[in-house]
Amino acid sequence: MIRFFDNPVHLGLAIVIGLLMAASFIVFLLQKLNQNGDYKELSDRVKSWWVMVGVFSIALLSSPVISVIFFGLISFLAFKEYISVIPLRKADRRVLFWAYLTIPIQYVLVASNQYGLFIVFIPVWVFFLLPFRLILAKQTDGFLQSVSAISWGLMITVFAVSHAAMLMQFPVTKDHVAGGAGLILFLAILNQGNDVAQYVWGKLLGKNKIVPDVSPNKTWEGFLGGVGTTMVMSVLLYSFLTPFSFIFALFIGAMLALTGFIGDVTFSAMKRDLKIKDAGALIPGHGGILDRIDSLSLSAPLFFHIVRFFYY
Repeated sequence: MIRFFDNPVHLGLAIVIGLLMAASFIVFLLQKLNQNGDYKELSDRVKSWWVMVGVFSIALLSSPVISVIFFGLISFLAFKEYISVIPLRKADRRVLFWAYLTIPIQYVLVASNQYGLFIVFIPVWVFFLLPFRLILAKQTDGFLQSVSAISWGLMITVFAVSHAAMLMQFPVTKDHVAGGAGLILFLAILNQGNDVAQYVWGKLLGKNKIVPDVSPNKTWEGFLGGVGTTMVMSVLLYSFLTPFSFIFALFIGAMLALTGFIGDVTFSAMKRDLKIKDAGALIPGHGGILDRIDSLSLSAPLFFHIVRFFYY
């Protein structure tokens, strides 16, 4: 058992599982102490977290290829949800095959560690080729809206998320024995932990709304509480999951809290524009895949490039 926890990634996952066990126990107590209370949504959320953490753990502890496939599947499901909620013309359906084809290509580039092509494939090549394929559909009415919507969807669900998978390519070193898997786990814990912390602090202390027309539940108290909590989590985890210094860990914690918040409200604005509450119903208590990766879509690219610039 001691040798099992010699692996920093194993230790990190054990901490996550311990927190989930505590959350499950709290829900159980609430249901027993107040049987008239409605805790179904809370219970569904915790149960879904068990499933998500289980699948994530298997992917992270398997080979790097399995981890890349896992993130590729997330991108596929997220893009599929996105396409199902945005308004598209009939002519646009002919282009979607090529849009979906970018997903395996992008993740093959990740798996083969082709950074140069990985970083330009969607923002450059797909950015130019996709509009041309739409032109061949011979329908100019709504062209700008369609090309913008599809391109933005690929950026947030494929290009952005693939940066999390690309972290797997960072090697193990004597100063960073957790390697890329440790960085992915660190990012996932802080990203999702920030979401939970902002929600909890907002419920407990929230009074002053930040963007009431976009996300009425977002408050300054929740945001600042989330920033502080995420910085604390970063300081507690950095020493065995990352090569960071103490000061850098504080900076990263604050940065991930801020970018997570911006990603969250950006998706909220999109859903309000589309007049929907959730992007899907795949995950009980959470909505869809898009609803779970909203903050990751902005955090992952920034985290990857900052880590790459300063440490690799």
